[in-house]
Amino acid sequence: MTQLPAKHKEKIIRRLKIIEGQVRGLQEMVEKGTYCIDIITQSSAVKSALSTVEDVLMENHLNTCVHEQMTTGQTKKAVSEVIKVYTLKRK
Repeated sequence: MTQLPAKHKEKIIRRLKIIEGQVRGLQEMVEKGTYCIDIITQSSAVKSALSTVEDVLMENHLNTCVHEQMTTGQTKKAVSEVIKVYTLKRK
C-alpha cells in the first residue's frame, strides 16, 4: 500500500477540516430551523467538497497502486480496483 504524498495528504486534511465545519454548520442550521432551501444548498456544498476529496484520493490511487499492479503483472487486481472505484464514484 502506497502512502499519500505529503502535498496530497495536507490538501485532503485541510479540505476535511473545512467539511467538518460545514457539517457542524448544517447541524446548527437544522437546530435553528433554517429555511430548507438554505440547508439543502449547504448540504450540496458538502457533497461537492467530499467529491473533491474522493477525486484526489482516486487520482493518487490510480497513479501509484494501480500503476504498480499493472507493471508487476497484477492486471486482474488492478482492473478490479478500477471498476470498484468507478462503481463507488457513480453512486
